[in-house]
Amino acid sequence: MTIKEVQDEIVDEFDFLSSWEEKYKYIIDLGKDMAPYPDEFRDEDHKVKGCQSQVWMHSGLDEDRIRFRGDSDAFIVKGLIALLMRIYDNQTPEEILSTPLDFTDRIGLSTSLSPTRSNGLVAMIKKIKGYALAYQALKKGQFPD
Repeated sequence: MTIKEVQDEIVDEFDFLSSWEEKYKYIIDLGKDMAPYPDEFRDEDHKVKGCQSQVWMHSGLDEDRIRFRGDSDAFIVKGLIALLMRIYDNQTPEEILSTPLDFTDRIGLSTSLSPTRSNGLVAMIKKIKGYALAYQALKKGQFPD
């Protein structure tokens, strides 16, 4: 699926939830369903700066697609990571960099998060796009492995 298609799917899922209490519960449940995060990537190099809670992300390139993993010590944030991983995992750097992320506005998340959580979400998205830029440059041979 493309990033746009995944975002559309997420919006459809959230349309069935009538209250923000239900939406937050759903987000938390998404985080609980994530695969365990490898301990060797739970370090300062993989920590996302700008998040109130502790957040870690790492990635790898599988042929021309980026594989992402992430984790947090906060339930809501872990659910937000699950949503971002669902959108960005297994996508190409070019698609990550060229497709606008609009699901947060479409489901009302951008106005429902606290300012610190919103800042953290922006920091996580910047980290993902930074990985995409680095892999794009690597694919073009602009810097060594």
